[in-house]
Amino acid sequence: MSDTKPSLLVAKGNINRMGGAERDLIRCLPHLQQWYDVSVATLNPSTKLSKICQENNIKIFSPPTPWNPPNSPFSQISDGVHKSSKQYWRMCEGLLEAIDNFDYFHIVSGDGYLAMMEMIPKSKTAHLYLHEPHRGYHEDSLHRKLNGKLKRPPLITNLILSKGRKNDLSIVSKFANNPSFFVSGNSSYSAQRSRDVYGIECDVLHPCIDQEEYPSEVSNTINPIKQTTQTEYVVTVGTANWAKATMETISMLSGTGISLAHVGGGTDAEKTQLQIHAKNKSVELWIAPRLSSSELAKLMSDALAIVSMAHKEPFGLTPIEAFSIGTPAIFVDEGGFRDTIVDGKCGRLIARDNITEWHTALDQARDKENRKNWSDFGRNRILELKLSPKDQAEKIHQILQT
Repeated sequence: MSDTKPSLLVAKGNINRMGGAERDLIRCLPHLQQWYDVSVATLNPSTKLSKICQENNIKIFSPPTPWNPPNSPFSQISDGVHKSSKQYWRMCEGLLEAIDNFDYFHIVSGDGYLAMMEMIPKSKTAHLYLHEPHRGYHEDSLHRKLNGKLKRPPLITNLILSKGRKNDLSIVSKFANNPSFFVSGNSSYSAQRSRDVYGIECDVLHPCIDQEEYPSEVSNTINPIKQTTQTEYVVTVGTANWAKATMETISMLSGTGISLAHVGGGTDAEKTQLQIHAKNKSVELWIAPRLSSSELAKLMSDALAIVSMAHKEPFGLTPIEAFSIGTPAIFVDEGGFRDTIVDGKCGRLIARDNITEWHTALDQARDKENRKNWSDFGRNRILELKLSPKDQAEKIHQILQT
């Protein structure tokens, strides 16, 4: 660790899943080096993380073999995720010996983060980036089938998860009660959810976007959907499940003649369900394979709009990605989408059940003047909210120096 800068350990359990939270963390890492000698601890690193850390001389602490959270019925009852993650954190070479010597800690929530929080010396300064309270423990959105029906009776689910829920409530509350530890949600909505669930103080730290990854002009890249269809389409992003409202989005498009490009995949059974539902609703559905950043940007750039009807989305990177590219953002008027979208200015926020208004918004997205005005306002919105990786790193620095 450097003698000239204070040391900072950034930790997240599974970075290899490379969802929005993981991409957000990786973008920010190089910019934190302005103030800190940065190291990363993770139970499952990604190729992208390894590349960024190698380029920026950032040390990675990780176990000899990657960790994936157990998901058997027994592990759910016994809170196996917490137990096994604790074992794997201890297996990270050199971490236990080094942890007392770090000056600051920045912990990002997700599977395995609770055990890391327990390892932080109580006398140090730490920040928890709590994207949202654990959905499996504190609400039922992850316990529903694609069509919204509960997978099992709520009483049984509550009994199965009681130990994990108790640990979650206890560890987060103890962390937040330390005067030198700080907690931030990733939107006004998620911060309020954390206050309601844990009874803690929780500020807001918005995620970031690298506008070079989502440029306004995408050239020299083939649009992958154009190899199978030439019809007008919209894009929705997120793993196929009820929380992301994938089936609802298909239903909303029924009768419009607009196709849906679904990015984020799902299990084979879920994808089959989506195809059947789309056929019943006469909606052409294209389920994207794994896409490169440039392919995703091209897919979004050529779309009529980026849409989402997700339930209780804590923040949602997709609206600001749409802003950056210049494609209209049409989203449900719920959750964290309200932090970024100003209705009628940089897209639309629409009540879930107002299908007529959804169709009106899709018509508005065809208008060239609307597209230009929404795009200009959206890019200014990114600047206004200071959503660049550099700005986010500075916000984290300010939190740690409070």
